[in-house]
Amino acid sequence: MAGVVRRRRGRVPGKDPYVVIPPTLRPPHPCLYRRGVGRRAGGKYRSSSSRSRNREDHTVHSAAVTAEGDRIRWVELPGRDPARVYVHGLGATSPAYFTATAVHPLLAGQRSLLVDLLGHGHSDRPTSFAYTLEDHADTLAAALRTAGVTGAELVAHSMGGSVAVVLAARHPELVSRLVLVDANLDPLPRVPGSSGSSGIAAHTEEEFVSGAWREVRDRAGAHWWSTMRLAGLEALHRSATQLIRGTTPTMRELLLALPVPRTFLYPAADGPFPGAAELAAAGVSLTAISDCGHNIMLDNPEAFARTVAGELAS
Repeated sequence: MAGVVRRRRGRVPGKDPYVVIPPTLRPPHPCLYRRGVGRRAGGKYRSSSSRSRNREDHTVHSAAVTAEGDRIRWVELPGRDPARVYVHGLGATSPAYFTATAVHPLLAGQRSLLVDLLGHGHSDRPTSFAYTLEDHADTLAAALRTAGVTGAELVAHSMGGSVAVVLAARHPELVSRLVLVDANLDPLPRVPGSSGSSGIAAHTEEEFVSGAWREVRDRAGAHWWSTMRLAGLEALHRSATQLIRGTTPTMRELLLALPVPRTFLYPAADGPFPGAAELAAAGVSLTAISDCGHNIMLDNPEAFARTVAGELAS
């Protein structure tokens, strides 16, 4: 199938004004437009007309989650309750990372919400939002309540796992089980020149928005950049900064105290997981997955789906 040629929204210096979007990188629902004037990582963003903003596919839903009316959007697959909620990591989007998992024969048939956190993917990108882990958790909670979700099974990756832990601690009625996928549990240092949250947070917000995002783009690689470019620049920087700062108590401490079934998946290549004995003693099930890196669901999708299905059935 050929790619689609579209004119870029906003000019990026040195870039052709037209871009070919391969089928594998196309947003699943191009009718969606995000509210706000936040700049995305690929160039400046301008609001679309209200008519375009309000035109949504029947599988795509949204909820106003801030006092200003900023909206979280999610792709929803119908099925049985309890609902299963998939939450992406920093600079990612849940449909791109979790669709194959949600429709896997071992996991299909459950009501599934593939949620884009505020500032990411198809959701709005407000520049007045702080993007703390607590903020992300509270706005996700608002979206789930609008969707009529309670007692959900959360499958959450990286920063999304941190948000899921905070969600379970602050809004316990919304969460019945956690499957965390190589989630951030501890504060991290700023590391200039590194990839991920530590490298992004090493810049000030002004530096990042003014052009340092290009360094992050060059380190991110093609796949991560294909979703990171959809995020707001302010959203990306603030989310990264708040992620490495963590919470008080820490995400690890919150996870240890949660009363719901908890699973933590991590790459076997990383070696023994730090603090594994303490987590296991608190009832957290730790599982190492072979032949993968941080993006377990993409690197070894079959093992990931089978492991998640087994944990959710236990």
